[in-house]
Amino acid sequence: MKNQGDQIHIDNVKKGELTSFTFLVDKYKNMAYTIAVKILGNAEDAEDAAQESFVKAYLQINAFQGNSKFSTWLYTIVYRTSVSKLQKNKLQFSSLNDELTDHYEYDHATPEIDHLQVAEREKFVKEAIEKLPKIESLLITLYYMNENSIDEIEEITGLSAANIKVKLFRARKILGKELQFLL
Repeated sequence: MKNQGDQIHIDNVKKGELTSFTFLVDKYKNMAYTIAVKILGNAEDAEDAAQESFVKAYLQINAFQGNSKFSTWLYTIVYRTSVSKLQKNKLQFSSLNDELTDHYEYDHATPEIDHLQVAEREKFVKEAIEKLPKIESLLITLYYMNENSIDEIEEITGLSAANIKVKLFRARKILGKELQFLL
């Protein structure tokens, strides 16, 4: 299920046209950043990882065969770059025990459910996703928000399909408990 529009731009990039690569960067930069921030946990490192990933993609564009979607290939680079950066950071700082959940304060006074606006619901969902362990948060984002298939997620992360399904199941259970007040 290749995107023909992407393939035209990819072919142009292989010919040395930078504007086509700029188009691809603009199209995929938000999800690339989202993947990086889910793994790394902070905006600055995520921006670095996303930029580094686009540089790697540009340098390796001739290796892209089109066997999968361009986005899957790119997100694999982002995932691996982010994991590598996270491992380097762990070596440098030796302990990154403060998870994402430490950075959020929750107002436990729930407004009237009838009056919850769409924006408020989205905020609660995003906060609940952020409370998940990093890999589950990433899988939920890829599967539900970016609509990647299990096969694509398997290619991006290197996890087995069975492992992805188990982690998605667990994440959905946690999210269900976390968000039951919305129902």
